[in-house]
Amino acid sequence: MTKDVIALTPRMPDAWSVLAGLLSGGPDKLVDITGEGAVVQLCDPRGRPLVAVEAPMLVQVPGEATRLFAAVEPPVPFWWTEARATTGVAEAELLAGTFAARVAALAGGTAWPPEAALSLAVVPAEGVDVAPAPAAAQPAVDVLTDKVAVVIMDRPVVAMTAWLADAFRAAAASERGLQIVSPAGSTLTPAVRDALPGWPSRWVVRDERDGYFDGRSGAVLRWQEGMFATVVHPDATEDDPRTPVAASFREFTDTGERQLTVSFRTVHPADDRLVLGGALETVWRELTGEAPAGWSTAEPANLPWSPARLTDVAHARSPEPSWFVVVGSPERPGVAGVRVTRTKAGVEEDVTLAFGYGAHEEPPLEALPRLAEALATRHPLRSMLVQFRKARRDLAVPARFEGPGVPLAFVLGSEEVRAMPGDRARRTPLSVQPVTLGPKARPALYYPFPGDPSDLSGWTDFERLVRHLKGE
Repeated sequence: MTKDVIALTPRMPDAWSVLAGLLSGGPDKLVDITGEGAVVQLCDPRGRPLVAVEAPMLVQVPGEATRLFAAVEPPVPFWWTEARATTGVAEAELLAGTFAARVAALAGGTAWPPEAALSLAVVPAEGVDVAPAPAAAQPAVDVLTDKVAVVIMDRPVVAMTAWLADAFRAAAASERGLQIVSPAGSTLTPAVRDALPGWPSRWVVRDERDGYFDGRSGAVLRWQEGMFATVVHPDATEDDPRTPVAASFREFTDTGERQLTVSFRTVHPADDRLVLGGALETVWRELTGEAPAGWSTAEPANLPWSPARLTDVAHARSPEPSWFVVVGSPERPGVAGVRVTRTKAGVEEDVTLAFGYGAHEEPPLEALPRLAEALATRHPLRSMLVQFRKARRDLAVPARFEGPGVPLAFVLGSEEVRAMPGDRARRTPLSVQPVTLGPKARPALYYPFPGDPSDLSGWTDFERLVRHLKGE
């Protein structure tokens, strides 16, 4: 049964009045607003959260509902209202589904999933009360142990929603891992994949044949000692752990789809006139012919692309770091993660973006030298790595084996080249010498690689290059 429900409506719903109406047969004090008005949370007498309802969000970027749960969305702009029910509590799931159904009915929209939002009945509410502080301020988790926080998400795509981002932060603050459990067939967005830290955090996939397995490594898992952990073979040793791999994870079909990934870092002088996002927009335009479609501090990306507004948010949060998700149009799948950090060197932007291509679409590889030169001459580029790999066009991360990318190009910005002694940056052990970018007095350097996604030997050349540049 689903635990999350979402209403998509052309008009802004009065979510708090709807929730109060749902519980009209219950006690007087049922609804409270927390998080500066952003969340309504209901708990049982033991303080256990039953349902958390987020404030309606105005989505002005087309394609986000389709990207995140394959829904038919209204024309933009539309309102996105989300509720999460606690796992395994029938009353909570009924309440969340009925809430979404009423919101959709009153505001003229639709609810996802359809089967979770069929009832408009008042929900019996004896024993339900408002979450006492600080419980209401904590993200809803399904299992909490001294080692991990576990969240169970029955969604087709597990996205970096605002509440999941809060769960990541809360788990880190309490020195716990975060383990996300999803059904077979679910995928992650790149943002969630990249945010998962190392052990004991995991993506746990339910599986009919093997029970549970790690969605990123395929290792078969069992619940033991307060968390999901790998199954160890009785004859395993430290050198040969013999961890079994789930059969579902090994099932791979080459569809011909590919992804082009660009990772780069820029460092700007700290200045009141600084506008962030320009380098990202430059890459997007060079590879797609258009600017990004939208951005946000969580998924879905609900705001139209605006470097100025993104800069305002990062400036308001400084000196704390900021993270943003940036998306493209539905016709050309593209997703980027942007991390902005204030350091002694200035304001750093670390960007990783990926574009997806179908079997009969040709990635614009010929544009790579041009975009590298644009970054090197118009933006304070420090370094850039471009990779190519066999992976899904829609950029979703499946619980299946996907081969690693191969390097297509590496770029050193002019400041990095200048900082190296002598001709080290120009004279490398590779058979193909670097291409000079920008002015001869302060050049950046472009190091090309063969880039065959079926040949991983490019990483050997890349390692040789990096060791050479480090002087090893």
